[in-house]
Amino acid sequence: MDSLYRLAENIAQWGLQAENWWQFAVILPALVASWLAQSRLRRRLGLEEGGTGLRYLALRSAMRIVWPLSLLFFVLIGREVLKALAYPHALLDLAVPLLLSLALIRILVYMLRKGFAPGPALKAGENIVVTGIWLVVGLHLLGWLPAVRETLDVLAINVGQSRISLLAAVEITVLIGLAIIIAVWLSGLIERQVHNLRYFSAAMQVGLAKFAKFLLITIALLVALNLVGIDLTAFAVFGGALGVGMGFGLQRIASNFISGFILIMDRSVKPGDVITVGDKFGWVEELRARYIVVRNRDGVDTLIPNETLITNQVINWSYADPNVRLKIPVQISYDDDPEQAMALMLEAAQVPPRVLKVPAPAVRLLKFADSGIELELRIWIGDPEMGPTSVRSAINLEIWRKFKQAGITIPYPQRDLHLKSLPPRAEAFNPDRPGDRPAAPPPA
Repeated sequence: MDSLYRLAENIAQWGLQAENWWQFAVILPALVASWLAQSRLRRRLGLEEGGTGLRYLALRSAMRIVWPLSLLFFVLIGREVLKALAYPHALLDLAVPLLLSLALIRILVYMLRKGFAPGPALKAGENIVVTGIWLVVGLHLLGWLPAVRETLDVLAINVGQSRISLLAAVEITVLIGLAIIIAVWLSGLIERQVHNLRYFSAAMQVGLAKFAKFLLITIALLVALNLVGIDLTAFAVFGGALGVGMGFGLQRIASNFISGFILIMDRSVKPGDVITVGDKFGWVEELRARYIVVRNRDGVDTLIPNETLITNQVINWSYADPNVRLKIPVQISYDDDPEQAMALMLEAAQVPPRVLKVPAPAVRLLKFADSGIELELRIWIGDPEMGPTSVRSAINLEIWRKFKQAGITIPYPQRDLHLKSLPPRAEAFNPDRPGDRPAAPPPA
C-alpha cells in the first residue's frame, strides 16, 4: 500500500510541474483531431452495423485502429515539435507504445469476436476485454504493475485457514473468463467445421457441436482452477451436493438436458423437420441444450422443452419422407354428374405449382350423404414447412370456378320436417252458454 501511495505522490508532483503542461497541450488537441478523423472516415465509408461481406469485414477491422493510429500520428508530430523546442517529452514517449499496443489489441480482439454469435452483449464485452488488456499492458509499460499487484494482495480476508486476497479473486476471475472465452471460441470454430461435413446428418452435426462445447468448457474450467492453485479434490463434496440438488430442485433442467441428447442420438426430431406438438405446428429451427425452436408460418418462434418431445406425442410430418398428403372434401348435389365433378376436381389440382405430379392427384367418391354426394380430392405436396393452407385455398377456389362454369351445385344442408297431427283446438269460454255458466251455491 505504501508503494502505491508513493507512486500516486510522484505522479501528482510530475503533473504539477509547469514544463510538463506542454505535453498535455499536445495530447488534448491530438485526441480531438483523431476523433474527428475517425468520425469523418466512418461517414464517408457509410459503415453501419449488421453489414456483411469481406469488404465490410476489412473496413470494420481497419476502423478499429483508425483512432489509435491517428492519435499516434498527431502525438509523434507533437513530440518532434517539443524535441525541436527542447521541451520535456517523457509522457509522449510513453504514449507511443501505449497507442501501438492499443491498436494491436483492438484488432486482435475484433478478429477473435468473429468466432462468436453477434449480439449487443458481445460488443459490450469486447470493449471491456480491450480496456482490461490495455490497462494491464499500460501498467506494465509504465512500471506500475508491481505496485498495483502489491496493493491488491494486501486487501485480503482470512476464511478459516485460507487467505483470500483481492489479487487472487481478480486472477481467478480473469483466468476463468479467459478460459471460457477461448473454449467458446474454439467450439464455435468446431461447430462451423462440423456443419460443413455434408456426410453427417443435421442431428449428428448438432450433437457433435454440443458435445465439443460442453467438453471444452469443462476442460477450460478445470485448467483455470488448477492454474490458480485450487485443489480439485475439494470439489468432490460439491459434486455430491450438486447431484443431490439436481435430483430434487434441478431435475427438470437435468431432464431437458438429457432429453436433448436423446433427441440427437435417436434422430427422431432434426433441424428442418415439420412437426406438430399439441396445438403447435411449425418446422424445427434449432436444437438447443434445454429446448428446441419451432417456427410457424406467422414467423413466431416457440420454445418447446426437450422433455415434452420425449414424453408427449409428436407428429413429425417429414420424419422419413417430406411428402405429405392433403385431403380436400367436396359435396355435390344428387342432380349432378359425379364423374364430371371428379374430372373437374382433378383439373383444379393441376393449378397450384406446389402439388406434386408423382404421386398423382386422385379423387374418390366416399359416400352418399344426406345432403349430397361426398367427393374427396387427395393431393401430395413436398414442402410441408410452407404450410397447407395456401394450397387448399387455391384448389378450393379453382373448384368453385369450374363447378360454376359447368353448372354443378354444392348443396346446402337439407332436412325434412314432419309435423304430427295436433288435437282439436279448445273453444273459447262463453259465460252465456249453459255449459260454461258456474253452478249456483247451495242455500244457507
